Amino acid sequence: MKRILFLSFILILMMTTASNGQKPGAASVKNVKFVIHTQFGDMKGFLYNETPKHRDNFVKLAKSGFYDGTLFHRVILGFMIQGGDPNSKTAKPGQQLGNGDLGYTIPAEFNPKLLHKRGALAAARTTNPAKASSASQFYIVEPEKGTHQLDNEYTVYGEITEGFEVITKIASVKKDGNDRPLEDVKMTVKIVE
Repeated sequence: MKRILFLSFILILMMTTASNGQKPGAASVKNVKFVIHTQFGDMKGFLYNETPKHRDNFVKLAKSGFYDGTLFHRVILGFMIQGGDPNSKTAKPGQQLGNGDLGYTIPAEFNPKLLHKRGALAAARTTNPAKASSASQFYIVEPEKGTHQLDNEYTVYGEITEGFEVITKIASVKKDGNDRPLEDVKMTVKIVE
């Protein structure tokens, strides 16, 4: 009798777990955390599990040190700060940036729940019919009300949770006619294990 009750309990437990969308015995996956360090301070945040291709690509690049020494090369107060152009590591003052790439793109991963709110981390992209993302360039939304005109046009794959004032400080620096800061704003990106 005890064995039948035990097996019934296990069966009910498995059915409950499966109905929650998880595999039996699987723990929920934690969000990957990151830190973007700049001379203006640190921005801390996490990557969304709902956008696994973008998440995994960002983690790969950050762990390899790719972002270290790249610039926030386009900053617009009331809009966003953009960085991650590989050409920015060796850019001369005044050089126009934003066209550098890594030779591949990431397929769009739009999710109606992941919006361009303040602090949203999103993938930059060129004009392409599939709306595929740049492999390395990203932007962070600056204004309090977000930039919702970009929802479902660019993939949002993470968010800043600490350091909102740093976003605004970077967006407020003096810049040239291409929105590039007159003084380089370098970054390092670390994944928090």
